Amino acid sequence: MEQKIQVYMIYGFLESGKTQFIDFTTSQDYFKQDEPTLILQCEEGMEEYDVDKLKSLNTTLETIEEFDDFNPENLAAIAKKHNPDRIIIEYNGMWSAKDIEERMPANFEIRQQITIVDGVTFETYVTNMRSLFAEMVRNSELVIMNRCRDIDKLQGYKRTIMSLNQGVEVVFEDEEGEIDLPITDEDLPYDLKANPVEIEPEDYGIFYLDVWENPDRYAGKMFHLQTMVMKEPSLPKNYFVAGRPAMTCCADDIVFMGLICKSREAKNLENKDTVDMLVSVVKEYRSDYNGEGPVLYADKLVVTAPMENPVVNMV
Repeated sequence: MEQKIQVYMIYGFLESGKTQFIDFTTSQDYFKQDEPTLILQCEEGMEEYDVDKLKSLNTTLETIEEFDDFNPENLAAIAKKHNPDRIIIEYNGMWSAKDIEERMPANFEIRQQITIVDGVTFETYVTNMRSLFAEMVRNSELVIMNRCRDIDKLQGYKRTIMSLNQGVEVVFEDEEGEIDLPITDEDLPYDLKANPVEIEPEDYGIFYLDVWENPDRYAGKMFHLQTMVMKEPSLPKNYFVAGRPAMTCCADDIVFMGLICKSREAKNLENKDTVDMLVSVVKEYRSDYNGEGPVLYADKLVVTAPMENPVVNMV
């Protein structure tokens, strides 16, 4: 059986700090090992690797300059040449990151995927190259935004990133290190002290992201909101998925931001019905979520006329 090679994918646009991040990480005691490491650099910025330093860490450097050369045959040949125990890939931010595993040899096993973001240029890149950025974030378990200057904008940046990948961890850093950025009730566009809490149609996206990230703050409160119905055959009786379609990247990239909902009226609902609900939120383990997550319990539910614009715009 062919031995697996552990692969670490580092995404990010040019000058985002990928090389600096890899250089720092490979120097840390927790990352050092006796077995050989290979760095595959797919674009070169201003920062350069110290080849002598890499040699002292039993690490070699190879470059891949063309997207067409990032293919299973070429990657396998490079791996055979160096016989590494692990590979760190500094990916080119202008290359598509979609279906990345399909462009690797079968014995490449992705262990971790991280996206590095420059806080200064984030708005420009996410506006003009959103589809490329979305592909990186959707692959990643962790997004690190460095060079953060405008702290007031970071909550919005985090929501933008999490709209692309609900489960991603987002870390912000400035010159002094990591920024602790707790979300307070005052940061939200609705009043969590109200009874019930009114979730306006334009605020559903924020509600959805925050209830996933901070379900405990929603426990014991009632919420009034409108959603669409998605009937899921795998759910038990009296359950359906309540949510809204959301545009997270472009008009061709629509996802359904849905939460499992329990209601006595579920059996009478049709797919794509619009419902007006008064609900409470409970954090529960659900196999549908592959873990714990927020579940809505409908105290009142009525079918209403369709929303004029049901799509949540996260762009």
